[in-house]
Amino acid sequence: MSYALITGASSGIGRCYAMELAKRGYGIVAVSNQHEALERLKGELTTTYGVVVHTIDIDLAGECAAKSIYERCLEQSWEVEVLVCNAGILLFSTLLRTDPRQLSKIIALHCTTTTLLCRYFAEEMKQRKRGHILIMSSATAWLPYPTISHYAATKSYLKSFASALWYELHSHNIGVTALYPGAVDTPLYNLTPKARGILRFIGVMLTPERIAKRGIRAMFHGRRRLIPGVFTKVMVAICSLIPARLFEFILHLRPIKRLLSRI
Repeated sequence: MSYALITGASSGIGRCYAMELAKRGYGIVAVSNQHEALERLKGELTTTYGVVVHTIDIDLAGECAAKSIYERCLEQSWEVEVLVCNAGILLFSTLLRTDPRQLSKIIALHCTTTTLLCRYFAEEMKQRKRGHILIMSSATAWLPYPTISHYAATKSYLKSFASALWYELHSHNIGVTALYPGAVDTPLYNLTPKARGILRFIGVMLTPERIAKRGIRAMFHGRRRLIPGVFTKVMVAICSLIPARLFEFILHLRPIKRLLSRI
């Protein structure tokens, strides 16, 4: 049996990825540090789609997380054909107000664990001459946003990493797709239901179901990258063209300075 391994599978987009891949008949290896949510997901996938589901409860920011996950799959003979590196942390704060431990965790989770998971599982895929890797970056990879400088920087790393990895692996019949969503309606955003509804209606925020469907479709169609949503495409284009001096001027506007002083 071929498996799809999804990190951050217990909620949000990761949960939707698990649903989409289970629909396609893949066995699921769901990875997260939310044990109860993983067990609920396992029950739902098993009941609804009749697929085999295994869970790995682990801190993905841990030093040996990627190696532990890979070795567990080897021991259990779970052949991972699809790797979805989805787990992430979004923390709004200026660098000087961010706990150094949180910074280390974000960098480890987004950069180190993702890189090592790709290293381990891509080697197996190369031997089998088939495989798919989906890497979750972000629209913030195009602009170093204040208050999420640490987050945006890690997503920029993933942008570069996924692009280079595609060149290294595509000749071995291994697809590498990077996804660059903007705002997604997940628990990462502390918003009221009314605000969420308005943002979804005007296209600023997309649902995790829509992101997952489009991401999986892009991955299986062999696309190198996907920026989902018209609003996000426009924002990425604008951000790529904003001169540094204009951006600096915006940051010095009084309302923006007051906002930044509180975060």
